[in-house]
Amino acid sequence: MTDHTTAWAQRFSERMSRVRANEIRELLKLLDQPDILSFAGGIPDPGLFPSERIQASYQAVLSDPELSQQALQYSVSEGYLPLREWLAERMGAHGVACGPENIMLTAGSQQALDLLGKLFLTRGDTVVVARPTYLGALQAFTAYEPHYLDLPDGALDGDCDAEALMAGRAERPLGYFVPDYANPTGESMTTAQRRALLELADATDMTLIEDAAYRELRFAGEALPSLLALDIARSGSIEQARTLYCGTFSKTISPALRLGWVCGPKAVIEKLVLLKQGSDLHVSTINQMVGWRTVTEDYEQHLSRLRNAYGAKAQATLDALDRHMPQGVSWSKPQGGMFVWLRLPEGIDGKDLLARAIAEERVAFVPGAPFFAESAADNTIRLSYSLPTAAEIDDGMARLARLIARQI
Repeated sequence: MTDHTTAWAQRFSERMSRVRANEIRELLKLLDQPDILSFAGGIPDPGLFPSERIQASYQAVLSDPELSQQALQYSVSEGYLPLREWLAERMGAHGVACGPENIMLTAGSQQALDLLGKLFLTRGDTVVVARPTYLGALQAFTAYEPHYLDLPDGALDGDCDAEALMAGRAERPLGYFVPDYANPTGESMTTAQRRALLELADATDMTLIEDAAYRELRFAGEALPSLLALDIARSGSIEQARTLYCGTFSKTISPALRLGWVCGPKAVIEKLVLLKQGSDLHVSTINQMVGWRTVTEDYEQHLSRLRNAYGAKAQATLDALDRHMPQGVSWSKPQGGMFVWLRLPEGIDGKDLLARAIAEERVAFVPGAPFFAESAADNTIRLSYSLPTAAEIDDGMARLARLIARQI
């Protein structure tokens, strides 16, 4: 009998040997088990979705004969012009002087990462990333067969020898960074570190991707300039910048709308449009129109609600960690976003701990190892506080602390 699995595997492209399942997506299946306290998936709290506003927007579009015809039809690959104009105005208010021609809408920022990888990466190219970094970016880029380079700890806090860093590596690297409330650590770059990264990019002729997925979710501290804003201030205009900004409404409005965007020089946007035409033609027209209507009314008030809610959950998490965790465990202290990053005592493997956490304490999280491009730190885990209540957070941290204490 023919082994069809093997037969098909022989037909797949060579690059498929590098593609792996996303451990976080697999862990989301745990949410279907009601007795598990999950701190795994970094997904928005559905109770914070502006559902009524979204519903009213769909009704307004579909009840208008002219608008409904437009909404249900094919559209341009660049994206719905009123939404791109709104984004350009909003980004301009935050130091990124640009026009709608500098913006392309994507099916979430994840598609933006895939298209940017396709545009910039040839087999053997270098991708410079933080250590750790967003797993979804590694998945998007890996299909294009690059080599990864973890930016050394402290490289942005002092003089970084760019020549030594790139020795033996392909020239003109692609850099991917999450400056604000990063996934998975919840940490942010200081303004000085952002400037140092731009200087390193100049020295190595690096193209920078700035993933701003969590930038709007700041609930403490001061707002810092984006990499692109600093880049424009240095270079003189967005057309001279080397930074490409990826934004999304998935964390602020709803992930189901699949609305993200790329902002950058027109020369890059024009090529991305060609790639999008060959991918999915355009983002859902009706979703773009609904997204525009949703953000043009009381958006700042909605963001304030999100920040207050996630800020309270983050503080509940930090307080619970202080109360329950044994000595030898350390963690980040985010001022925005959805994540806390734990470093466990040496010898405790996050993946092994997860198996025991589910079996013994019915609590879930994400092991840290998959977030590393090169050498992994196995004694790390990521906690997301976006979904649980304050009471569930305290209970979950107590359970996790008990388990860790038994391993020490």
